[in-house]
Amino acid sequence: MTSPRIKVLIAEDEANLAQLLDQFLVSRGHTVTTTHDGRTALDALRAEAFDVALLDIVMPELDGLEVLRQLRTEASPPEVIIITGNGTIETAISAIRLGAYDYLSKPYRMAEIDVLVRRAWEKKQLTKENALLHDRLARKDGVPEIITQHAPMRAVLTLVERVAKSDSPVLISGDSGTGKELVARALHRLSGRGGPLVDINCAAIAESMLESELFGHEQGAFPGADSQKLGLFELAAGGTLFMDGISELEPRMQGKLLRALETGTFFRVGGTQKVEVNVRIVTASNRDLGRAVNEGTFRGDLLYRINTISVTLPPLRERAVDIPLLAEYFLKHFGGVSHPRLSPEALEALQQYEWPGNIRELRNVIERAVLLSNDGTITARDLPLGSSAPAREATSAATGGDAAAQLSLADLERQHIENVLTRVHWHQGRAATMLGISTKTLYRKIREYGFQRPK
Repeated sequence: MTSPRIKVLIAEDEANLAQLLDQFLVSRGHTVTTTHDGRTALDALRAEAFDVALLDIVMPELDGLEVLRQLRTEASPPEVIIITGNGTIETAISAIRLGAYDYLSKPYRMAEIDVLVRRAWEKKQLTKENALLHDRLARKDGVPEIITQHAPMRAVLTLVERVAKSDSPVLISGDSGTGKELVARALHRLSGRGGPLVDINCAAIAESMLESELFGHEQGAFPGADSQKLGLFELAAGGTLFMDGISELEPRMQGKLLRALETGTFFRVGGTQKVEVNVRIVTASNRDLGRAVNEGTFRGDLLYRINTISVTLPPLRERAVDIPLLAEYFLKHFGGVSHPRLSPEALEALQQYEWPGNIRELRNVIERAVLLSNDGTITARDLPLGSSAPAREATSAATGGDAAAQLSLADLERQHIENVLTRVHWHQGRAATMLGISTKTLYRKIREYGFQRPK
């Protein structure tokens, strides 16, 4: 990582001091513009975007506090550091109330200026990131409600509505692709919490980086950490942190997460200052965490802590009544108003299929069918279901019917994983989706069973 190139404006009426500041900040790799009176400084700040402004209080035309006051009406003002040679407590209070990042009295050391400029820039970057995050989350929250006529799924949604306003942790269980993220969004949307919804997929981030992502780090905490970084716990302050793939956490991270949930506090990586935040935790897993506890791969005390409220989502194969509704929704989504229609045979094929990838797989199947349809009608042959026969019949034929009952659970799992890998030509991402497990778990199973990728 390289040091940021910060765009700085200096407003200082003492020409020699302004020149020294200019040369020093340029030597630190920043882009600097220098002015010598308040009116010129304000015009420059309105003409182009600056990250940080160093404003002397005593200047011709307009003083530094008046420039700061007028900057408050701008859409994206810089962070302001007020500098004066006649500092008083009243002046400092006025500057901070007007929104100044900090206040510095002359004489000062150049090193102090460098530290303050970098910290002010970090604050501005965090403000930008939060704005982008809120915008992204607002677009996500615009999705329609969960579509269902399935009675057990409706019961799940009723439970979500009842517990949404609670601050208690929620564990969402279900196969991969069943809509756990949609439920997490619904919980947050109905919670009334003013903060954002921040999400992380624990299985998709390397263990060495996960702690920093969750809890942040201090400058210099490890090679490449040139600045302080706030973790997702802090970014989700006042809102909801959604942790998908919670079963993939390594034991050390399980312990640190448990402590953070129990105390409501944590330390950034490399930090000594305790950080306290108010965050609601929602977790999700496509594995049986009770079984994981018995196997010794997941802490029982952490399970109790995140499982205050449990929500279990049924797989799509148990929601056959919803398949026509979901298919129609995806047809409109991908095909627009004049979207193609499903033939009766195609709809029957969708309802007979087992859907190992659940709603996510149905979405992909419909998207591909819409792209490839020609005459406005999607037939059964247009549906990439992997086999012309329903998966239930294919499984029975592959295992020899009653012979499957004589196999151990491990043998059945091994055979099923091998069949799926062969079916998708060893595309591990697609195989993991169809199996309802993470790619990390699939990789572990491949090693465990000694599978060899075909040449």
